[in-house]
Amino acid sequence: MEEKLINYLSSFVTDNRKNLFEKIIKLRTNYLTVALEDIYQPQNASAVLRSVDCFGLQSVSVIENKNEFRVDTEVALGSSKWLNIESYNRGENNTLEAIRSLRGKGYRIVATTPHEGAVDLEDFDLEKGKTALFFGTELTGISDIVKDEADEFLKIPMYGFTESFNISVSAAIILHYLTYKLRKNPKIDWQLNYKEKDQILLDWLRSTVKKSDAIEKQFFSDRKK
Repeated sequence: MEEKLINYLSSFVTDNRKNLFEKIIKLRTNYLTVALEDIYQPQNASAVLRSVDCFGLQSVSVIENKNEFRVDTEVALGSSKWLNIESYNRGENNTLEAIRSLRGKGYRIVATTPHEGAVDLEDFDLEKGKTALFFGTELTGISDIVKDEADEFLKIPMYGFTESFNISVSAAIILHYLTYKLRKNPKIDWQLNYKEKDQILLDWLRSTVKKSDAIEKQFFSDRKK
């Protein structure tokens, strides 16, 4: 039924858009995901979302403890429209909830920080399994909870006087390198499975087709006749 609905909604978009969807979905991955903890500057949050989309990741976890996650539309350029964004903002310890949720989905928790014993980006082992990359707030970085719960630590080698990159720059550097290595490694099954592809295609079509709710309702109504 889902495949038939996809075909039906696809008839309401141009061939160019449909071909673009089919091209991009083949390059999407959930093998890597990003978790953003308490980002308070909309420009930084939006720039990370843009990088996530550009480098082919599909999902982002947004953790809101003290700061509300806001998107700057001029920076994001609509990237959030194409991503699966899950927000953790309902409890007292949203960071721990996000970590448990991602672990439940088979991700190892990797904190991005110049922590003692952190692995250099170039030496990070992608073959060990699915990876959730945690990026922390602009001033203080990741929280102690992430540091305590992390399975591994990852850092970008730096050779200047400044101790860290801006969060959006860090995310872009890490995602560029890891997605490049990921796609070059024949041992890693990084592509989406058929069920994931169908669900994402359906989401993209729903967000693209005008009055998709009414069209979808008509589709199911016709199926009952």
